[in-house]
Amino acid sequence: MTTNTADTTSARAHARSQAAAATRTGPELPAGIDPASITLAQRIPSGGYANVVLARGTRVRLSDPAGSACAHLLLLRAESPWERLNVADTVKVPWQAYLGAGHPLLSDQGRVLATLLTDTSGHHDTLCGPSDLARRQLRMAGVKQGLEPRDIGPSVSFFRGVRVEPDGGLTPTGGAGAGAAVELLVHLPVTLLVANAEHPLDPAPTTDLDLVAWAAPADPAATPNTDPEYLRAVENTEQDWHARTLEAHA
Repeated sequence: MTTNTADTTSARAHARSQAAAATRTGPELPAGIDPASITLAQRIPSGGYANVVLARGTRVRLSDPAGSACAHLLLLRAESPWERLNVADTVKVPWQAYLGAGHPLLSDQGRVLATLLTDTSGHHDTLCGPSDLARRQLRMAGVKQGLEPRDIGPSVSFFRGVRVEPDGGLTPTGGAGAGAAVELLVHLPVTLLVANAEHPLDPAPTTDLDLVAWAAPADPAATPNTDPEYLRAVENTEQDWHARTLEAHA
């Protein structure tokens, strides 16, 4: 069967019919969340990416509905993107290379961009950075936020794990299976970039990745981690935030 797209009217009709016939699926929304508070709900296919600016106090849920997603995540401070996720400090300051509940994602200024609040996966990576495809997708996501390739630094990966062996070798540990999820609390306004692509040490094809964000403005006052290093980083973050807020209203 041939399709008539010889003129703009026919081409428009064909495009609209294709869009109407397309099957669109979105992420499952978190239970107990007011739909009016949701600012983003997106299903990211294999090889896809997302980019969004998130306000302070936003909660972010990344989930792996089919069990083979790999979320390469980068955070940059929205109003000053030269301050961005520093993976080395994210590992060094908490004395822990393995991400889990209570772990801060730190900038190179000693401030908390986000905190990992909950984690049902336990299979993540702070050591290898993005794969080639993931880096290309993060760069494409960044361009849509006015960022340049030089702004795309090392990322952390969720849902594909790596462990360090006694001899220093790195062993991929795969994922935790379908339904695993993590939730993040955003402490400062950030630009979030995420790519769903294979891990550098685990080339298995990826499946869909779900991304949901919602407003939770009271949450930044919470301290899900009582380690002194974490509390000091939160204090640095709050001081900077309140100083900028006062300056903006002066």
